[in-house]
Amino acid sequence: MAYWCAARLQPRHEALALHCLGLAGYETYLPRLRERRISRGRRITVSPPLFPGYCFIWIQMQWHAARWAPGVSTIILNGASPAKVPHTVIEEIRSREVGGLIDFPKSLSAPGLRPGAQVKILAGPFRGFVATLIGLRPRERVEALLQLLGGEQRVTLSKGDVELAKDPELK
Repeated sequence: MAYWCAARLQPRHEALALHCLGLAGYETYLPRLRERRISRGRRITVSPPLFPGYCFIWIQMQWHAARWAPGVSTIILNGASPAKVPHTVIEEIRSREVGGLIDFPKSLSAPGLRPGAQVKILAGPFRGFVATLIGLRPRERVEALLQLLGGEQRVTLSKGDVELAKDPELK
């Protein structure tokens, strides 16, 4: 019976692992994100893995050759055999791909959280402070400017740790 399993890959050897697994006859799947960044003043698009350090392997008969493929650290096991990843999980991830990359829709961001908005910090050492939102980052993070010690400090926070400030004058 064929099934999907997850494999942990050696750091910075993802391409080697996928190539060697393909040569050994395994179908692999490494879902990637589409992230837009600014690098040296230019807008670029990068495609990091959705699950850094891991890929999915379609096992049909034997899995031992996949375990010892160059670039593979280990197969995620459930006892003495690979842990099975439900086919529906892989199909759900693939259904979110556009052009081979996964885009997180902008509608997932909290309403009103846009650059320039005043936000109140809810947790952490700056709890209670009001900051100016300067950008939304990947992986549910926000970047804000905080007035601190007579200057502005750039801080990165979890999106759940901020809310729109009702009165920006309160600190």
